[in-house]
Amino acid sequence: MVLKRLLAGIGFGGASVETVLDTPVATPGGALRGTVLIEGGEVEQHIEQLTVGLQSRVETEVGDHEIKNDVEFHRVSVGGQLDLSPGRRLHVPFELPVPWETPLTLHGNRRLHPMQVGVNTRLHVANAVDPGDVDPVDIQPLPSQTAVLDSLGSLGFAFKSADLERGRINRTRQQLPFYQEIEYRSPRRYRGLNELELTMVTDHQGLDVVLELDKKRGLLFSEGRDTFHRFSVDHHGGAGRDWSGHLHQWIDSLAGTRNLI
Repeated sequence: MVLKRLLAGIGFGGASVETVLDTPVATPGGALRGTVLIEGGEVEQHIEQLTVGLQSRVETEVGDHEIKNDVEFHRVSVGGQLDLSPGRRLHVPFELPVPWETPLTLHGNRRLHPMQVGVNTRLHVANAVDPGDVDPVDIQPLPSQTAVLDSLGSLGFAFKSADLERGRINRTRQQLPFYQEIEYRSPRRYRGLNELELTMVTDHQGLDVVLELDKKRGLLFSEGRDTFHRFSVDHHGGAGRDWSGHLHQWIDSLAGTRNLI
């Protein structure tokens, strides 16, 4: 028995957890619902707490290098203390609110590779290694976010990749310690442009849209022209709106044929 308790204390023969989601898709500001299945191990264990949270991989610049780490950005408690006897099974339903700034992983039928968001379930057991359980989920855009993404697509911008960058964007409603950056390849119509980077920072009222242009080597934008553009919109006003004209006017003024030298 002493040996079994020791093994349970280092993660062998202890309680196990499995998370079953009602649906593996959510939107910012929504919620994920599901059930945590807990099964007792070979010895009785005291459960201190059951929690579920959200995590994703974030890039951090360290000198000239980038380091990627899993970062937890939201966690809630869904169960309190109990004594779990060997072989006992429990079903614990939960609802996990999805923060407004949760990064997107889907747009239409396109996966925003390599973005990944996971639900991390933790069983806090006294004197034991937390078994843990991570289940992937997809976050699809709100209608206001979809309007921006669709407008870039209508202008011919092709999705390249998406990631999370640790840091802050000034003059936005950002609360999390990181932001999502979605990169696009530029269409040929903007001859001075190589790529475009999009960030959308969202809360319950609306979103801040930040775009950055990446010029082609050997080609210059007009002197004094800012290659950043930002605008804000509420969710109701932004939903279903065609931003193509607004975005084209700004991009073409910087990267169209008139500005090449």
